[in-house]
This record gives sequence, structure tokens and C-alpha cells, in this order.
Amino acid sequence: MQRLGAAVAVFALFALAVGVHADDADLLALAAAGLICAYTTWRSAAISSFLQIFVAIFSSEAIVFGLAHLVEIQGLWPDSLAAYALPESMALTVAIFSILVFTISHFGVVRQMTRIADLYFDSADVGEARIWPIIRFHARERAIAVAMVVFLVFINQTQVGITVRLSFFNRDWFNAIQERNAGEFWRQLLIVFTPWAFTYVASAVIEFVVQSMLVIRWRRWLTEHYVSHWLGAHTHYRMTLAGSPADNPDQRIAEDVNRFVDGGNERGPESYGIYSYSILLISTLSSLVSFAIVLWDLSANFTLPGTDIHAPGFLFWVALVYAAIGTLVTHLIGRALAHLYFERQHREADFRFSLARLREYSEQVALLAGENAERSSLARRFGAVIANYLAIVDRRKKLMAFTATYGQLSPIIPYVLTAPFYFAGKIQLGVMTQTAGAFSRVESALTFFIDYYTSLANFKSVLDRLTLFDAAIERVNVAGAGAPATQPRAAAKITLDDLSLALPDGRRIVEAKHLQLSKDESALLTGPSGSGKSTLFRAIAGIWPYGEGAVGVPEGQRILLLPQRPYIPMGSLAAAVAYPASPDAFSTEEIEDALDAAHLGAFKSRLDEDGAWAQRLSGGEQQRVAIARALLAKPDWLFLDEATSALDEKLENEIYHMLAVRLPSTTIVSIGHRSTLQAFHDKHIDMEAEADGVFSPRERVGA
Repeated sequence: MQRLGAAVAVFALFALAVGVHADDADLLALAAAGLICAYTTWRSAAISSFLQIFVAIFSSEAIVFGLAHLVEIQGLWPDSLAAYALPESMALTVAIFSILVFTISHFGVVRQMTRIADLYFDSADVGEARIWPIIRFHARERAIAVAMVVFLVFINQTQVGITVRLSFFNRDWFNAIQERNAGEFWRQLLIVFTPWAFTYVASAVIEFVVQSMLVIRWRRWLTEHYVSHWLGAHTHYRMTLAGSPADNPDQRIAEDVNRFVDGGNERGPESYGIYSYSILLISTLSSLVSFAIVLWDLSANFTLPGTDIHAPGFLFWVALVYAAIGTLVTHLIGRALAHLYFERQHREADFRFSLARLREYSEQVALLAGENAERSSLARRFGAVIANYLAIVDRRKKLMAFTATYGQLSPIIPYVLTAPFYFAGKIQLGVMTQTAGAFSRVESALTFFIDYYTSLANFKSVLDRLTLFDAAIERVNVAGAGAPATQPRAAAKITLDDLSLALPDGRRIVEAKHLQLSKDESALLTGPSGSGKSTLFRAIAGIWPYGEGAVGVPEGQRILLLPQRPYIPMGSLAAAVAYPASPDAFSTEEIEDALDAAHLGAFKSRLDEDGAWAQRLSGGEQQRVAIARALLAKPDWLFLDEATSALDEKLENEIYHMLAVRLPSTTIVSIGHRSTLQAFHDKHIDMEAEADGVFSPRERVGA
């Protein structure tokens, strides 16, 4: 950005020299804006990477358009291109755009948006792309994204230019109609309108395709980013333990990311995302400047109604005041919408989660005859959805009443103001229609805030949810920075040294000054409920984030922990048994053998059957699926956290005998309450309460 800033400064100084020599006020204004633009461009190296793209585009255009203007005023512009000479203010306009982008980059809400957008545009990942019909190529993902944004901005500006050109066609065409000039009528229609109109259509199709590719690439990358950060370093588990305020992370990743990038799958009044707003705002500003110039020129000689007083740019000032009043009233009516939309996402997600959880625990609810309680709970949660919905309807009703009235009045105002001049014969019909069209474009650009207020409020709620999600991830990662250290060691044993474990609320629960688990002897851990047995196991597994001290684990050896309630993923039974490995990692014979050993031979014929196996299998069957999973994984250490509690004693004994035979090199450490388990372990460790209520694991000598 510094090089571009220096280039803008050189151009500005050159324009200043020419302006002083020619005593040209317009060039002096361009030079002044150019120097400011040079400064902001230079400083833009420190702003958002996403916004740097737009600064670079506008600053580069300031140089190009400025040089074109200098060529024109020096009389070097080709006569054959006289009809396509750029407006005098074009270079000044894009320089101001560049300055504005730099300025708004310091606004809080803009920083909130670009912090998320920059995750993609700062990516160092390599992506694959194809420019039809050229062969595929690989490049940095951010380079591909930047190229697509630049191309889309160019397309958008071209479309604005075509729209301005067609406004002059509209003027000449209606003048030909008024004058009954058939030759000019057909010439304007065939020679002017047709090529420009079809060029616009082609550009719109190309824009749609490129835009769609950018949106899906952006969404894919951002989704993968959030998924990896949510799952990485057991963050999802820590957020659950901490009771994170970022509710329903599934929705934030699946829906909010989509809405952030481009508003969602369906176009509508609430379907705009950061890409749409960026391009839409550029289009709006370009239209505003382009048509403001046209409107100013068309109304240069207009007088105030009922007087002979000339008011330069009279209609422009009318549009400005009209839009300002409308924007203020719109904000006063609709400012509560952002919070209401935020609440809507929260309440909708809670209702969906309640339904999903009811499906998961349907058997337990049926056994307790809890259907009425669940019905009441669901009615209460859905009642909150309805209350929020009605509040949004009430607010949007008032907003719609005003904006609809505003929209109905807007088209007739320019005709009312220009009608006296037309009926007096001072302007032609074509000029009247062009003036009305230009007024409509300027007024529409100025009322951007009014037209998109509802969408902006919805987008702000999405932005707040993603920001809160990011903050929650960061918070638990910071909190987990002081977690007990897991230290790989050469010794074939697990050691706990000065280990202190706490609950999420900070209350200490376990103190282990020194405890050693040897590779050649199995151990049974017992103790009263709530004494921290499972917490101790999770610290050894390296996932408990609260506490201090060190856990020494044998280097290169794998530890597998089976909880009391195993995780059974959706999909085939083979995938559930092989999890977290792919079922392709094992042969069918290996999986069937593991099921036989876990006393699940009856399910061998259903390995390829997809379904919700967590609901189809009983608690004991689910625990035996986890046992079969351990047989396939063959870990060096197997921690069983009451992983056979749902089995009867006879079957539990058979499972332990089988594990000893099938996994002779695996050291088993168990948590259990049944006295029969002591026969399968070499060491017995008990959680004993200290005077301060903290529990310490101590070996029972002679057990």
C-alpha cells in the first residue's frame, strides 16, 4: 500500500503543478484530494485486509481517471471517443471513496465485521481455481479471493456507467417521441439501447457466476475455520464445561457463517451479507455520484417554486433533505430490530435443540411418562419464539408503514417539481423523464439506510452472534492455558506430580501429590460419588482444563478412555464401531470379530445399516460397542470409566476376561463400584477425603 500511496502522491503533485499553471480550480481540488488520498492509502497498510482491496481499487482509479482527465483538458483526447470522455469529477470522486474507506475502517461496527472477513483474506491456504476455458491452476486462496473481488467491483462500476449512458438514451428517445422523429427513435433503439442493454445483461450473468463462486469459497473456508477452532484443543468440551454464553454453536457455524458471507440461501429483504453490502455500497456510492452530477446539471437553472430565484442543483438538495428526514425517522422506528433479531436466533435454536434432545432421550421420557412435562417445556420455549416473532412483526409493521409511504411519495416528487417547467415549455419530455430518473437514482442512493434497514438489523444480529462465539472460544482457550501439563516421558508409566484439579467454578476437588501407574499392573480406582474419579481420568487423558501440576505419560504410547456413556455417531454400525477411525481402516472380518468378542455377534449382519444407533441400542449394547472399538484400536493404556456399569456381573466378568486375553499388552485402569472388579486388577486406589473436603488418590496397601 505504501507504493500505491507514493504513486498517488506523485500524481497529486503533478495535478497541482498543472492546476497552478492553468489556474484550474477543478485540478487544484483534485490535487488536494489526491494528497489526502495518498496519505490515507499509505496508512491503509494497517487497516483491514478486506478493506485494503477497496482502497487499492479506488486509489488506482484516482490515478487512471485523473490522467485521463489531464489528457482531455490538454486536447489530446481522441475525437472519435468524445462521447465517452469521463466526467470531470470522476477522479475526484474515487479519491474521496478511497479516503472514506480508510475513515470507516476505524468505526467499531466496521472493525467487528472486517475482523471476521479478514480471517479469509489473510489466509495462507492454497486453493484451486479455474478461469473458463483455461485449465485449472493453484494459487493462494486470498489471492484468488482478491482477484474475484476486484473483478466484481470492475463489473459493478461498468454497470453503473451503462446505467448512466442509458439515462441519456432515455432522454433522447423520449425527445424523439415528442418530436415524432421516427428515424431518431429507431436509431436510438437499435444503435444505442440494444448493444448497451445486452452488454448489461451479459455483465449481470458473469457477475452472478463469479459472485456465487466467491461466496461458496468464502463460506467453505470460514466454516472450516470455525469448525477447526471449535473442535481444536478440545475447545468444544471446554465450552460445555464452562457453560459458555455462546449457545448453540452448531447454528452459529451452519447458519450464521452463511448469513455473514451472503445472507443465506434465499434472496429476500433479509438476505444480505458482508459481500453483498460491500458491493451494494460501492454501487450505491457510484450511482449517487454519477447521477448527482447529472441531476445537478439538469436542475442548474431551476428556480425555487413560485419565485424567480435560481437554486443551483435545486433537485439534488431536495433529494438530500428528503432522504435525511426519511433516514432519521427510519432509525428511530426500527432501532430495536437488531436486538430482536439476535433474540430470534437464540430462541429458535433453543427450541430446535429441545426437540433434538427429546428425540435423543425418547425412551427415558417414555419410561417416566414425561410427555406432559416435555409438552409444557416445548410450549414454553415455542411461546418465547412466538413472543419474539410478534415483537418483530409489531416493529416491522411500523417501519413498513413509514417506508411504504415514503416509497410511494418518492417517484412523484421530481415530476411535481419539474411539471411547471415542462408545461411552460422550458424543458422537453425527455429532459423531464431523465430528471425524474436521475432524482430517483440519487434519492435511492441516499436512502440506502432506509431501504435496507431491516436487513442491516438482521445482519448486525448475525455479526454479534459470531463475535460472541469467537469471544467464547478465546475465553476458554485462555482459561485452559493454565491446565495441568501433559508431559511425554521415556518411562513406561503414568505419573501424577503435584496435581491439583478444580471444577469450572474454581473449587478444588482432587489433590494428587504423587501417584504412579505402572505399565505392567492394572489398577482399580474407587471412591464415593463426586470425589473426582472421572475428573482424574480426564486429566490423565489430557482434556481437563482446570487445575495445575503435571501428568507424565509414556512417550509414543496411546491412551484410550471409554466413558460410562459412549458416543455413537450417526451413520452405519461399522462406522460406529470403528470410530474415530474410518471403517475402511479395518476389514469386515476384523470388525465382525470385535463384535463377536464384545458379545454383539447378532449385529454382524447389520454393519452397513445406517441409522440412529444411539437410540436403537440399549445402554449395555452401547457400552459393548465401545469395548469392540477398543479391541480394534489396541491402545497401550485403556481407561474404563464405569464403561461396563450397564452390564450384569456375569457379562462384565466375561468382558474383562476377554480384554485380558485379546489385549495382553494393554494396561487397564478402571473406575467401578462393584467389588467383583477387584479380582481383575493388580492395584486398588481409593479416593480419600481430606480435612478440607478435597479428595486424594491413595493406594490400598495389601489390597
